Parts: sequence; C-alpha cells; structure tokens
Amino acid sequence: MDWVKRIAEWIRRFRAGWRQFWSWRRITFSRGGAFFTAGTLAVGFAAITAGNNLLYLLLGAMLGFIAISSWLSEQVIGEIQVHRQTPRGVTAGHPARIEYGVLNRRERIPAFALEIGEEDLSGQAFIPFLKAGEQVEARSENRFTRRGVFFLASLTVSTSFPFGLFRKTRTLNVPGELVIWPRTDRRIRASSPGGGRDPLSGTSILGAAGPRGEYRGLRGYRPGDDPKDIHWRTTARLGIPVVREYEQNVAETLWICLDTRGEPGDRAEAAVETAAALGAKAFREGKRFGFASPGVTIDPGHGPGQLEAILDALARVEFDPHAPTPLPPVSPRRCVLVTLTGTSGSSFGTVVVPTREREGTSTHSGGSPVPVDPSSEDLFGTPKTSAEVAP
Repeated sequence: MDWVKRIAEWIRRFRAGWRQFWSWRRITFSRGGAFFTAGTLAVGFAAITAGNNLLYLLLGAMLGFIAISSWLSEQVIGEIQVHRQTPRGVTAGHPARIEYGVLNRRERIPAFALEIGEEDLSGQAFIPFLKAGEQVEARSENRFTRRGVFFLASLTVSTSFPFGLFRKTRTLNVPGELVIWPRTDRRIRASSPGGGRDPLSGTSILGAAGPRGEYRGLRGYRPGDDPKDIHWRTTARLGIPVVREYEQNVAETLWICLDTRGEPGDRAEAAVETAAALGAKAFREGKRFGFASPGVTIDPGHGPGQLEAILDALARVEFDPHAPTPLPPVSPRRCVLVTLTGTSGSSFGTVVVPTREREGTSTHSGGSPVPVDPSSEDLFGTPKTSAEVAP
C-alpha cells in the first residue's frame, strides 16, 4: 500500500502548492476582460454546434489572446522587488504618504503599468515603465480620519498589462506599521498651572536645562534641539554640532496628564486631541513639557522631537473605564489633567474637560472626514478648526 501513501502525499503537496500559488497570485477581470471572456465562450459554443472552421480559427485566436495576456502580465510582476518606507508619523486627516523602492530584477525584460499598494488600503503608487535592472521611487497616498496605529501586513504588486483585460496581483508579506497622530488644532485656554511659580511653595526653582534663561554652558547636539542654539564657532572647531544650554524655571515646565478612565468614543478622542493641542502649544511657545498617562511617562523636553514622542504615545493610548489614575513623577499641582469627567482632579493644578465636537464641524461615529477651514493651518500644516475646551 506504499503507492497509495505516495499518491496521497503527492495530492497533499499539490493542494499546498496550489493554495500557496493563489495566496500570492490573483487574477481579476476588468469590465472589458469579462466581456471578452464571455465572447470567447460564446464563439466556442457556436464553433462546436456549427462545426464551422472559421469559428474554430476565431476561437483559437481569442484563446491565444488570453494566453498571451496572462503570460506577459506574469513576466511584468514576477521579478519585482519592493521596499516600503513609512513616515515617522502622520496627523489624522492629512495625507499619509508611503514611499516604495521598486526594483526590476530581470536583466532584459522591462515592466509596464505597475501598481504598488497596501493589501488593506486603497491608495496606489503607479509606475508606467520600469527598465530591466532599474530601481525607482514611487509613492502612494491614503487618509486616516482617526488617530491610532495601522498595522501593515502585506503589500501588492499588480498590473493590467498588456491589453487591460485582466489584472494580475502578486502579494508580498512585508510587515510594518503606520502611526497616525491625533490632531493638534483644538483651541485651548489652559496651558500651565501655577502661573509660572511653584504652587506648593510659591517660589521659583532654577536648575533644569531649558531652551532659554541664564546661560549654563555648551553640550552636544540632541535630536529636537533648537537650531538657533547651535554655537557655530565650537561646532566648526570640533566638527560636531554643539549647542548652548540655558537654565529655566522648573515651575514653568508643563506636565500634561491624560486620564484614560472612560469608554472609547468621540469624547475620548476629544480628550486625546486636547492633550495633543496642549503639547503643540507648549512647543510653539518654546516651553519644556512632559507627558504622563497610565503606563506611559515621557520626561520633560522641548523641540519637535519631544512633541513627536508625545504624539506617538497619544496615538497608542487606549481608554478603559477601569484604567488606573495617572501618576505623574511630580506634584499633581504642577500638572494639567485632561479628563472626561473632572472627578478626582482636585489634586491637580488645572483640570481640562474637553468638549465632544469641534465648533463648526460634525463628528461621525464612522470616522468620516469633517469639514475644515482651509484659511489657517497649525504647526503641521493641519487645517485648523475651532473648539472650546473648558478649563
């Protein structure tokens, strides 16, 4: 009975290979391709019933046309190599541009009409012609109306070359992620508790490094430092970037605390956007600012690198009615608490309860885009809308 086992093993391998083939090769009909295939079947039926040699010749030509189309499209996408590069982060509502490095590994056969995109996204990058051995850059564009982390599992390479009858698609497993930052354009009134003084002692405390204040010394450049602070003479002498460091009032450091106790939804997203707006406002004003939420603490800093780190943390925040209370590493009196309910906020210097909707816009549970005023933009180029946030 060994031959039975061998046949069963061959059948199993054939089925596994067939599933693998169709997992990364898909053929779909275009509208013209569907009509052409239906016409081919009709001609074949007429040739069989009538026995007309001319119909058999026409049927053979049409079948050859389909076979050539399938073979050429396979040659186009068969040896294409793609590398994906995602942006550091993208503000919700703005284009998320994904860069692709596309290489044709064939030595003689060029590629035509290539479309590169993500398996679960609609945006496509188009390359009309790619020479043999050539590598080009292409870009797709998508929009996300909600913040969060979008996981990229695989990308697709497809073409409808040469006749546009069928679209052949090849799937490449390339894992990755796309971070969508919350919007930063909510209008806020509260920014720093204590009026620039220690609310516990009423005195100013010096000593922390900050963007401005009494001159402290020189140090090496760090990502996020203000280019205006670069000491050009020392930089030229040492050959590495060196910046001036200043003293700053510790009480002027803004701590943003986000209370994640609540149900996910529009009000929770409003709270995240409010925290993001507080960080963006501190960044524009040149202040040091830090962030704390359950399980996440970002030490105070300044500059675009600090803002990006906080926006990245806010993109990953999840709300839960049973989440713990945020515990900042400093006295709560020096912090701004963004909360949905305002309860348990008596120990904080300032409590911000965000509104549900932006003024002049509508919020939809489905996450559809909202109208914005294109006449103004925030620091990321995000069209501004207005919303009242009660302190």
